[in-house]
Amino acid sequence: MSVNEFFGFPDPVNEVSARLVAAGVVVMCAALLATGWMWILIPLTYGFVARVLTGPTLSPLGTFVTRVVTPRLAIAPRPTPGPPKRFAQGVGATFSIVAVLAVSLGGSAAAAKVFVAMILVAATLESALGFCVGCKMFALLMRIGLVPESVCESCNDLSRRTVAA
Repeated sequence: MSVNEFFGFPDPVNEVSARLVAAGVVVMCAALLATGWMWILIPLTYGFVARVLTGPTLSPLGTFVTRVVTPRLAIAPRPTPGPPKRFAQGVGATFSIVAVLAVSLGGSAAAAKVFVAMILVAATLESALGFCVGCKMFALLMRIGLVPESVCESCNDLSRRTVAA
């Protein structure tokens, strides 16, 4: 495995796996909010950062889903562009890092829970409805020119593909 393969993000991504990983994130966020166990931020944050850097390669949840769960399902793979999914993981990483900082530096579990709740909402939309908030943000950034079209030529218009699906 080359360095680029190890640290690369898959393109395309299997939408089925992405939604299952989001379901795992929902479980972690719900558990943290229900119990107040702030230590759950550690695997939550690690998972997001690992998925941004390497896709499922270094993410225990991503590896479990892509190597164990998805192959056992009788659902055909649904390829979707990788760059918007990577951006969405980056948003999750940012929110979870802010939650960690809120607890560790500011001592504010309440602020951390707000960020975890925002992750929970986005992950629930992705897992249950296939609506990727980060992907929509990515499409908007492309539309206004902040993300060049060359980053993801196959996803210049995510809305057309969503309607077709």
